[in-house]
Amino acid sequence: MRTSDILIMGLKNLSRRKARTILTVLGVVIGSLSIIIMRSIGYGMENNFETQVMQQGGLTTIYVNTYGDIFDENGNWVDSKQQKLDDKLVQQIKQIDHVRAVTPVIQKDVMLQSGKYQGWAYITAMDMESFDDFEFPNLTMGEYPSTEERSWIIFGYNMPYEFWDPYSRGRNTKVVDLERDKIALKFQGYPTDERKKEFSLQLKNIAKMEQTNGEFDYNTYMDMEYFKEIYLKYCNTLKLEDRKKEVKLLDEYSRIMLNVDNIDNVIEVQDKIAELGYQSYSQMQFLEPLQKASETLQLVLGALGAVAMLVSAISIANTMVMSIYERTKEIGVMKVLGCVIKDIRKLFLFEAAMIGFIGGIIGIGLGYLSSWLINKFGQPLFGALMSGNYMYDMENTSFSIVPIYLPLAALAISIMVGLLSGYFPARRATRISAIEAMKTDG
Repeated sequence: MRTSDILIMGLKNLSRRKARTILTVLGVVIGSLSIIIMRSIGYGMENNFETQVMQQGGLTTIYVNTYGDIFDENGNWVDSKQQKLDDKLVQQIKQIDHVRAVTPVIQKDVMLQSGKYQGWAYITAMDMESFDDFEFPNLTMGEYPSTEERSWIIFGYNMPYEFWDPYSRGRNTKVVDLERDKIALKFQGYPTDERKKEFSLQLKNIAKMEQTNGEFDYNTYMDMEYFKEIYLKYCNTLKLEDRKKEVKLLDEYSRIMLNVDNIDNVIEVQDKIAELGYQSYSQMQFLEPLQKASETLQLVLGALGAVAMLVSAISIANTMVMSIYERTKEIGVMKVLGCVIKDIRKLFLFEAAMIGFIGGIIGIGLGYLSSWLINKFGQPLFGALMSGNYMYDMENTSFSIVPIYLPLAALAISIMVGLLSGYFPARRATRISAIEAMKTDG
């Protein structure tokens, strides 16, 4: 029997019992649809967990702060302790395996002034050589510091905050043009020595970052050496006792940031830092429990999809068995006419595979439609489910994401289920005696 004959006969047999075929295909549709929906929701949650964490900082970045937070095994905050962060610790961290880059960080609030208008910024001073390692975003204007010119100040997308007139009654504001308006930087905290002039730095080299929807948007960056240079000038305008306090800031840092070569090594490096007697934190600490919760959820959703597919497998097997009972005489005729057993088996396997294929295709189409509906109308439901998770941005979240491999996998599973479900009925069909089959009615 030619392959084309098997295809034609198989399609005719499926169309002969339309109602039964449709119901059986419907079972496969439900099974494949369940797999796509369940997996897409799980994938969407996993992707959004990672995205939300990434917006708080890179997954390979570790922070050692002046006050180190201590958490219990369940991730609950227990206490915090003060930590001395200096060049000695920086050198010790550099020696840890898998550490790609380390930079001390000094952070300071500053006032910005443009004419009579005032604004403010949060300065983060770092070694300029580490900017690339921490994947700083592209700039819309200006340049990053270099050995030729260290005096660049880089504003995040949302910086500086609005400028206002502190002496106006209605808090008059002004949009400052960073390229054209004159802007001066002033440090705050201590009064100027009466015998000296107040420190004020006229900003000449200003850069602006692209929007990242993360921590870069709300910070302002400087090269560490340049920051120390101007901060010493500021300290020299203070009274002696205040000057000593402020100069100490340059020796003990606000934090130390380090970048690890691989996401899988972050926790290991944090353990090494703990052995040095220091507390650290990274976004991986928050991502790990979220990933575990996502994996658990995906197992549950996957199990539901598997149950639906199992039901469809039983339905296909039942359809094929009933088809064999109804076509016993037909099978006998095929044997008497010389049809080989292998072709009879192929015929029934083809019919079972076609049921899986048709059901899989329809399930894929409905899966994409369902994913769109979930993302469009699912916010109230998922908002209630995730109400305890402060990290979820419900306005910009895709609750269901269908990766390109998922429809292909669902179709392959549907066809495989059809073949497996039809195997034993097809095998039974080949064992029917031609003589006995010819004696049956129908």
